[in-house]
Amino acid sequence: MAVLTRHHRTAALAAASILVPALLAGSAAAADGDPEGPDGATCRTAVEGSRVTAYCHNPHPRTDHVRLHVECVRWWDLDADSASVAVPPTAYVEVTERCWKEVRSAWISHATVPDRGPGT
Repeated sequence: MAVLTRHHRTAALAAASILVPALLAGSAAAADGDPEGPDGATCRTAVEGSRVTAYCHNPHPRTDHVRLHVECVRWWDLDADSASVAVPPTAYVEVTERCWKEVRSAWISHATVPDRGPGT
């Protein structure tokens, strides 16, 4: 295992302070773009301190299932993956997760569940 000197730790923290906001902005921008597939909910993420909230709206006629994934900066800080949350047609949901300290990145995953036909 490599031993970091105080100079190396300071340089790594300085680089992280520049990269983390850029990564978070990129993940939020990606979440604002096209959702997974043509029937997915449209989501955006917001980071406030160590808390991440995903805001999802489903304008499509099929239910979408979303999960919020959060990667934390500190090696000892456990990353978080929310449970799958159903977003029915025309519905809006908020999903929140957090780190103990700083957030490295956050993203949304989608799983559109096929509708069952009548009588099934």
